[in-house]
Amino acid sequence: MHAFDSAVYKSTGEALFAGEISTIQLNLGLKCNMSCRHCHLEAGPHRAEMMEDETVDAVLALSSEREGILFDITGGAPELHPRLMEIIKALKDRGHRVQVRTNLTILTNTEHLHLIDFYKANEVNLVASLPCYLETNITAQRGEGAYDASIKALNLLNEAGYGEKLPLNLVFNPGGPFLPPAQSDLENAYRKELFERFGINFTSLLTITNMPIGRFMEELDAVGEAESYKKLLSDSFNPRTLDGLMCRRQICINWDGTIRDCDFNHALSIPTAGMAPKNIREFDWSALEGRKIATGNHCFGCTAGSGSSCAGALDSGEAESIPLAI
Repeated sequence: MHAFDSAVYKSTGEALFAGEISTIQLNLGLKCNMSCRHCHLEAGPHRAEMMEDETVDAVLALSSEREGILFDITGGAPELHPRLMEIIKALKDRGHRVQVRTNLTILTNTEHLHLIDFYKANEVNLVASLPCYLETNITAQRGEGAYDASIKALNLLNEAGYGEKLPLNLVFNPGGPFLPPAQSDLENAYRKELFERFGINFTSLLTITNMPIGRFMEELDAVGEAESYKKLLSDSFNPRTLDGLMCRRQICINWDGTIRDCDFNHALSIPTAGMAPKNIREFDWSALEGRKIATGNHCFGCTAGSGSSCAGALDSGEAESIPLAI
């Protein structure tokens, strides 16, 4: 038993199990117009991986089996998938909620500007990556020009009604090997800075802890901080985050059709546990609901401090840490 499972057993007396699936996350591919330092999937312009038609068709087929699921579309940059609009339209026609995770900068490209109006017309929720409200920090994490492009995209989205009539949630990632600050306090700072400087409004801020995998792990190794960061995560384990973990109510379908418990398990090629379906060709709601969740010590990233999930912090109270011997 690895350290994370030990911490879970100590807190609950059992392993982590999934409940009813309310969210299906779709990773449409690893191609992206950016190469962010914190990207756990190491997406970028050089990546060619993209969800093929057979898998897209299988996703749309299974979406007809239930209603009211939240389809959380991500990448890479999902806007680069040639069938994105078709996928969204089909999911909405079937009665599902849809949200897209965007890096913002791609929405300023001429060939993708039309997506803002498309998102609005189809009432797509947007989750937009904005690791900081300061230009220096954005440049350090995402490269030259990313800040100005992000601000331009946010202004365009506000003009389309996002941030007021339609949900526009921003995402913060720390710029180094430390935990995010309190989500509510940081949200207030984002609101003040973005509105006073640019007149930008948004719905809410989500704080997400950087996982010690992908490019962020490479950076930690390069500066000799990998082990200290992993210890910070494990020492900050908060059992109050366990009920809200995203893996307990969602399943992830990768660009190649594989099924994983979360996007981080995609990055580490960790399959679903036991006899749970491994590929969309085997998709079975009853076999995925109630499954034992495949975990690893990277899962401390989701349970450290206030916790972290695709929907932001999990615990607004004072974190309770359990010392672990690792």
